[in-house]
Parts: sequence; C-alpha cells; structure tokens
Amino acid sequence: MENFEPVYGTGPLLGIAAGAIALLLFLIIRFKLHAFIALVLVSVLTALAAGIPVDGVVPTLLDGFGGTLANVALLVGLGVMIGRMLEVTGGAAVLAGALIKLFGEKRAPLALGVASLLFGFPIFFDVGLVVMLPIVFSVARRVGGSVLTYALPTAGAFAVMHAFVPPHPGPVTAAVEIGADMGLTLLVGAVLAIPTWYLASYLYGLWAGKRFELPVPDDIMGNGDVKHENPPHLLTVLSILLLPMLLIFANTGTGTLTATGTVSEDLVWVQSLQLVGATPIALLITVLYAMVVLSNGRFTRQRVEEIVGGALGPVCGIILITGAGGMFGGVLRASGIGQALAGSLESTGMPVIVAAFIIALALRVAQGSATVAITTAAGLIAPAVQATSGLSSIDLALIVIAIASGATALSHVNDSGFWLVGRFLGMDVKTTLKTWTVMETLIGFIGFGLAFGLYLVL
Repeated sequence: MENFEPVYGTGPLLGIAAGAIALLLFLIIRFKLHAFIALVLVSVLTALAAGIPVDGVVPTLLDGFGGTLANVALLVGLGVMIGRMLEVTGGAAVLAGALIKLFGEKRAPLALGVASLLFGFPIFFDVGLVVMLPIVFSVARRVGGSVLTYALPTAGAFAVMHAFVPPHPGPVTAAVEIGADMGLTLLVGAVLAIPTWYLASYLYGLWAGKRFELPVPDDIMGNGDVKHENPPHLLTVLSILLLPMLLIFANTGTGTLTATGTVSEDLVWVQSLQLVGATPIALLITVLYAMVVLSNGRFTRQRVEEIVGGALGPVCGIILITGAGGMFGGVLRASGIGQALAGSLESTGMPVIVAAFIIALALRVAQGSATVAITTAAGLIAPAVQATSGLSSIDLALIVIAIASGATALSHVNDSGFWLVGRFLGMDVKTTLKTWTVMETLIGFIGFGLAFGLYLVL
C-alpha cells in the first residue's frame, strides 16, 4: 500500500509477525485448516493488527496475491502440461530404459536417478514418483538387492528438482518474492541440483540399500511391468526436456552480452532471443512443440486438449496456496513488518542467506508443507533482501536455493511426501524416518552448503 507509514515501532511489529506465524501454524496443525484459507485469514488479521487502514486491507491483499500469481500460475501451468504429455506417452520409461542400457544394470541406480533428474524438470515430485516407481520396481526385481538402492536416488532426484528448479512452484514463488531473475534461478538451481542429488541421494541411497534390506513390494503398483503403446523416440523425449533450457540459456546469455557491452541490445536477433528465452515464452513454445510431436500418430486434437487440460486440475490447490503466500508477503511488506525484520537481521550481523535458510527450515519442521514454508519464508525475508546492498543477480538466485533447501530438510510425519514414499515402498514409520527423512535432510543441508559457499565466493 503506497504512502502508508508504519503505525508501530520495530518491537511491536516483530511481535505481530511472530503472532501471525504462530497463528498460521496453529490453524494448520491444530485445526487442520487448509493452508490456503489459513494464509488468507492470517493475512487479513495481520494487516488489521499492523494498522493498515480498513479501506486499504483488501487492495493490499489483492496486490500481493495477484503479483505472485502473475508469474507462478503461468509457469506452473505450462510446466505441468509438458510433464503430463510426457507421462501419458511413456517418455519416462523410454528415457529410463535408454539410460539403464547405457550405464549397464550394475549402475541402474545411477541411470534411474539421472532419468529422474531430467524427467523432474517439468514434472512434480508426487507425479514423477508414481510414474517412475513401476520402472524402479521392475529393475529392482531384475537386478536384485534392496529396493531402497533404486528408489532413493529416484525419489531424491524428483525432490531436488521440485525444490530447486523452476517451473516448480516453490522456487518460482521464492524468485518472485525476492526479485530474482527466473532464468538465472533455473540455471543456478539446475547446476546445484546435480551435486546435491549425487551426494545426498545417490551415494546415500547406495549406503541405505546395504544398511536396510527392503524387498520390492508385491501389492503396490502392480507387478512392475511398464508397457506403453507406441512410446516416443528417445531423441524426441530429450528434445522436449532440453528445449526450454536451451531457450532460457539463450535469453540469459544474450542478457550477459548486452550488460557487458559486447553486443547492442537494439539488435533484432538479440531482442528475439531474449523474447523466446523468457521463461514463460520458452515453456509456451515447449508445450506447443510437445503437443505436436507427442500427439503425432497417437492422439487426436481433442484428446491432446483433454490431456493438457486435465493436467491443470491437480495443481490448482498448489497455485492458490502460493498466491496466498504472496498475499501474506505483501502484507508484511506494506505494513512495515518486513522492514522491521530486515533491520533486526542487519543488527545481528547474520547474512541474509543464512536467515532465509533458518526461517524456511523452522517453518518446514513446524507445519510440514514445503510450499507453505517457501512462500512464507520468502515473504518474510524479501524486505531484508531488498534492504541488503551489493547483492548480485546470482546472489538472489542463491538465496532462492537457500530458502528451498530449508523447506526441504527434516521431512517427517506432518509432510505428505513422507507418507507417500513410506506407503509406496512398504516401510513403517521408523524405517521411513531413518531413510527418507535422512535423505531429505541431507538434500537440504548440502544444497544450502553449496549455495552458501558460492554466495561467499562470488
């Protein structure tokens, strides 16, 4: 809200912020109130408590909600359409089979993990896991050994990509809130995702497979056979996965060239590359390309419309939660709470990237949802980021990864992913805590360590 002067000093504003977060957690945990409703309600109460005039409350809420959805809804919607087309046609099975053949069965966990990293770019964690698990079970039966040897590198790959890389809602929302460049966030996230996955998921999965002898479940996901009529060619699948990354890289590369004065930004080819490489346009081009090449000889135009339209339904709740998180962040900024928090962090001398990680981690442990943790943490830390001088575009992208890392670690019984993995792999709660929770925590802390190291160096 423009021209609004904070009514209270730093102490009361921080108290209001603490009370708002406590109320949010109480409503979600104790009353099982849906996160979307809880975030909207707490946003309204926070605005009133902070002294925003009554006639300015709704405009403040809508500004925060709309500003976030303008980016999140577009990217997430286009991303899930790409993923759905690949899922229905059997692209995951084709990619996994080719990589297993390339690496050999002895390195099947590595092949499955690499396939999941690539396939995890457009596909959400839970969908990707469901699609890949039949392949995981089939390979585990054929090669032998604990199913964890194959399942953890696969699940970890989807978890890392879901947390670190746009167009997934978490990193998209965090990037929007703190003002990070989306294309650069994608590139930085993808680069950090690979060593994070290798250390925290692949190597740990090999160790856990030896430590926990877990048979392949017999009653879940059928018998593990994966059959698709007329699946796409491997090169077709790879072209769909790589096209948006290449387009976005073209945008980032030309942006760097113009910023350094190497080429003129007025050149038509430069402007064209920057347009087609903007993340929404790159994803739109990829959706259209996927619809054409994957439907050819397989689906009618009506069936394609049904597939891409059906992909949007399951993500509506996630999109609304991220929008409500942006609403909460907007209230924190407009009321002066964000500036009060920024000043307090500055006085402690704590680097803003460390504070971002700690806040996201605390929210993750308290209420379970990574999406809620990311959106809330990003809204809280955004004013501190804006108040910190000397932050480069890469620094902002690294702060996004820090937030995502904090919101990934310490998954436990209040996280839906905890139960999803435990149920599919046939593990009890104790074993899930010793395997899945440990892996998620390793992902969070290793990912943050890499991001923080680059933050200090660059």
